[in-house]
Amino acid sequence: MVNLALAVSGLTLAAAGLGVAVHAQDVPSQAPVDLADPLVGTAALDRQDLIGNAPPPGEPVYSGQTSPGARLPHGSVAASPVNNNIELQYPNGVAVPYYYTNPTMIGFTAGGGSTYGGRAEPIIMPVVGDWSPAPAYKEAYYDKAREKTSPGYYSVYLDTFKTQAELTATRWASVMRFTFPASERSNVIINFPRHGGTVEIVGDAKVRGVSEQSRATDGAYFVAEFSKPFTALGTFRKAPGEHEGWGIGNSDVVPGRRDVSGSYAGSYVTFKTTAGEQVLMKIAHGTSYEQAEQRLRDEVPGWDFDRVHAAARSEWANLLNRVQVTGGTEKQRKLFYSTLFQSFASPRLIAAKGEQFADTNGKVQTATHDRYGPVPFWDTGRNQIVLLELMEPEVVQNIMASELDMAREKGYMNTSFHGDNAVFLYLGAWERGIPFDYEAVYEYLRKNAVDPKGPRGYLAEYMKQGWISDIVPDHNPSPPYAGGKAGAATTMEYAWDDYALAQYAKKLGKTDDYKMFLKRAGNYANVFDKSIGFIRGRTADGKWIAPFDPQEPYYNFMMKEASGWSTLWLAPHDVQGLIGLLGGRDRFNAKLDEFFTKPYNPNGICRDCTGLIGQYVHGNQPDQQAPYYYNWSGQPWKTQALVRKILDLTYGSDAAGYGYPGMDDQGATSSWYMLSAMGFYPVDPSSQDYIIGSPVFDDVSLDMGNGRKLRIVAKNNSPTNVYIQSATLNGKPWNKTWFSHDDIKQGATFVFTMGPTPNKKWGAAPDTAPPSMTAR
Repeated sequence: MVNLALAVSGLTLAAAGLGVAVHAQDVPSQAPVDLADPLVGTAALDRQDLIGNAPPPGEPVYSGQTSPGARLPHGSVAASPVNNNIELQYPNGVAVPYYYTNPTMIGFTAGGGSTYGGRAEPIIMPVVGDWSPAPAYKEAYYDKAREKTSPGYYSVYLDTFKTQAELTATRWASVMRFTFPASERSNVIINFPRHGGTVEIVGDAKVRGVSEQSRATDGAYFVAEFSKPFTALGTFRKAPGEHEGWGIGNSDVVPGRRDVSGSYAGSYVTFKTTAGEQVLMKIAHGTSYEQAEQRLRDEVPGWDFDRVHAAARSEWANLLNRVQVTGGTEKQRKLFYSTLFQSFASPRLIAAKGEQFADTNGKVQTATHDRYGPVPFWDTGRNQIVLLELMEPEVVQNIMASELDMAREKGYMNTSFHGDNAVFLYLGAWERGIPFDYEAVYEYLRKNAVDPKGPRGYLAEYMKQGWISDIVPDHNPSPPYAGGKAGAATTMEYAWDDYALAQYAKKLGKTDDYKMFLKRAGNYANVFDKSIGFIRGRTADGKWIAPFDPQEPYYNFMMKEASGWSTLWLAPHDVQGLIGLLGGRDRFNAKLDEFFTKPYNPNGICRDCTGLIGQYVHGNQPDQQAPYYYNWSGQPWKTQALVRKILDLTYGSDAAGYGYPGMDDQGATSSWYMLSAMGFYPVDPSSQDYIIGSPVFDDVSLDMGNGRKLRIVAKNNSPTNVYIQSATLNGKPWNKTWFSHDDIKQGATFVFTMGPTPNKKWGAAPDTAPPSMTAR
């Protein structure tokens, strides 16, 4: 991977360590589906300068926390490996089931699970010989060299059991193929996690169960069928009445028993196998046993694993083929298609039109459209949702309909963390011309923003005084302190939401609401301390919180998973206004320069804060748009250099080549790479504006559907030629550092001429800067 060093003076590129550019004509062409590697994002960065003082003692470094499992785009289910025993430890901050460097496997899952897959159930494990019931599990060492992944497929060799496990998936079912050694006791263990449920062995080739969770993500019921009859069977559970952590499983393992209920309820089935014999298992979930069995009949009628795998690969190939790139290095192309693959992890399809599903209240309903799970608005709402609007407008329509349905079920629109942000999805789609009943949504978007009983925390305080206070704790507020209000950051988020709502109201002709929300959109300035030039927390009496160190990362005190340095830039809707608060273009640029070069050395440990470049933290959302801010301040060449540096240093620079900065957050960090590598980024996803960076590839062609293509050509492109010298759009000169969706909606071709030194005239004039709430 090329190393691009960003010098303090002039932020020019150093040449040390640069490799020779590899262009498409120099290497054999590979299909996108062959370049995409699902293992990308499963490892952590390993350079100390990129991970700072993370992690806290006793924890691993945050990885992308992606899954290498087999799934389809927006997969309803994922057949995935589990090498983290999250029932006994919580090693990654969230319940992530897979961490690349872990050497032993405890099982596989065949459901979609919750946010990061760690809650998928049941857990399935092939074990030869002796076995241990959950939650201890009989772990198996596995050979990393024989771990194989591709879109729709996962395979691993379990050395401990001399067994190969292969996984693939359809939309609603998973198929697993176990190749066993010769043994009288080739077992498959199937069990629920801690909350338990009921498991039943039916006949000599079927196991089924119902989760104790009343509203399981995939439907509470599962049915698993095997290609070969069992020779022995039994069930187990956590022994009733035993002390937590003691007497689990082995005191209540009953051979021959066919049904069991309780915590960790599970079954074991045993096969007599010859060397190299394959036993297949197919499994589906549903709101009933009948629905799960119907899904198996419809999607996996026989036992042809290779057919299912080929169909999954074909579906991924069709999607990934819609973006074609040439040029760049082989590693850059692999990272590009791997991040594109991960960008379709969210949101999950819950039910197809006409199918039954459990709604947010646990009520079984019939879907009137394809029903998707919630959008993680604090994460993918900032970037990935724009990629979906570009590539999958019909899917976005169903996502918007699903969110509206959930709002009707709960009374409020979904949100996440300390922002509201659902408006980004709807306004962004509206601006891009995607048809929908936008007026029907406004009722709920507005209710979120004006009803103090709704999901916007501390809203009454925000509406009354225009900012949210913080309570100073009686102990060190640095991480892992998580009991605060994140008042300063929350104020910033709400102001951004309010600006989008103002534009939304304006489009509906609701003038009074437009004026109200537009006024509130400037509230971010109420937490800006001009005396020090930073966003800063305030106590209820309006005083600035002291002591205050902008280098310190905070989890919920003043800031949200970020430092004062990171939170300063959390005004994507009004970068021009932020320039004014900081004293004009020159001071703004000096502040940005310091941000990207000042050494990171706080006292508090922020487990989320990795992917460091100066004070910039690429591994978390609050400041990920900041590298593009030089486009507003007349120095776009610095954005061009920075984007290349971030892409180069913070993705795949570890020993494995799979490392990510922080969490992927269901495709958010992946989308940053994919969009930025193409040459642009949606700094404010609620607008239709795209901010130009530095295209990595010689030629990119993105299929927007209906014969429309967005093509981005970079002439004279190389690892050193990162600076835009000139540009044209559809053959006409283009000097702006941004473009709108209107500019490309019928298809368009950008041509950038690249060079090794900045052209400080291109895009530097004030009238070439992107739009902003505050006029130039």
